[in-house]
Amino acid sequence: MAYKQVGNFFFLENKQRTPSRLRKITVDRQRTRPVPDPGQLREQARVQLQSRNWTQARALFTQLLALDEHDTDDLAGLAATLDHLEEFEALYTLAQNILELTPDAALGFAYKARALQKLERLSQATIANDQALLLDTNLGLAWINRTGLQILQQKLPDALRSSQRAIVLAPDDERAWANRGSILLAINRLAEALENTERSLNVDPHNLFALQIKGEILCKLGRMRDVLPVVNRALDIQPTYMPALIQAVQALRALEMYGPLKERARELTLLLPDNLFAWENYMRSFRGLGEFDETNQTLDRVIELDPDNIHFWTIKADTLYRLERYKEATKTAAYALQLDQDYRPAQRIHEKSLRLMYQKKSARKAALAEPPGDSNLS
Repeated sequence: MAYKQVGNFFFLENKQRTPSRLRKITVDRQRTRPVPDPGQLREQARVQLQSRNWTQARALFTQLLALDEHDTDDLAGLAATLDHLEEFEALYTLAQNILELTPDAALGFAYKARALQKLERLSQATIANDQALLLDTNLGLAWINRTGLQILQQKLPDALRSSQRAIVLAPDDERAWANRGSILLAINRLAEALENTERSLNVDPHNLFALQIKGEILCKLGRMRDVLPVVNRALDIQPTYMPALIQAVQALRALEMYGPLKERARELTLLLPDNLFAWENYMRSFRGLGEFDETNQTLDRVIELDPDNIHFWTIKADTLYRLERYKEATKTAAYALQLDQDYRPAQRIHEKSLRLMYQKKSARKAALAEPPGDSNLS
């Protein structure tokens, strides 16, 4: 076997001879197979791109590039799909190909910067994006990139100005609005932040970053009931989306909705097995539901993650008290008091548990001391 190169693609070539009758059938089939019309494919690809059907658009642009791998419009179309599908390694390679074909392509530099930013190579991303803006100062994607880079560099006043420019040049790009919303959230202009985030979601209701920002704004505003549909939408799109899970747990705990909190916190513990926030809220869901055996078991993990937290030791002592395990409750409360002897909640639990422990012991002794009844009495 050998490989045959066609452009940048390699195909396995079978050198075995095919019988003449089969060769004739194969040739006839190849003659009758319709050749894709590039014009129709390109129109379909553009329709899918405008409809934000990224996977279908990528497949169509890939077919077009198999016909002509040097078509810069098709390369740009494929780059747009890779960007939205978050395939940044592939996007970086494609941007390099665009720049090899057209060294002064501003869009090529902008996509290169985009990929480098997402791959956390910020210095190189900044250089590439500056080159894009030198070549085309009105390129919306480059201003979106600049905004994102400035946010990451904590240059918020500069980022706010760049975000406004990005919105002017790319008002139909949800990322321009979402970036501005995140900056306004960071500087506590919450009403404006919410408005910009809504504009982003009007363009693309499935944008996870915009949903995350909206959830954070609503949490800050104390609108916990409004947080729930936002995080549920995000988790419908991506069930393991961490920011949405964290916001869901915060909202459900604030609303004392302990049943749903138990489910969301459990998911979080599976994704973050060493995370104190996840385990504490999982424990509190059991406690809120009055499931004290489960509370006690989960507290062991919470205390393992934060062994010097007097509050958790006191909760454990209280949980053991509620389970009527007074001796263990007394010992646990005593340990809490070793961390802080003046901590009143631990003192109260210790006093109550100690008293009931002795009462229980006295009752048991009294029961043992009671003379047996006369078995002959009717």
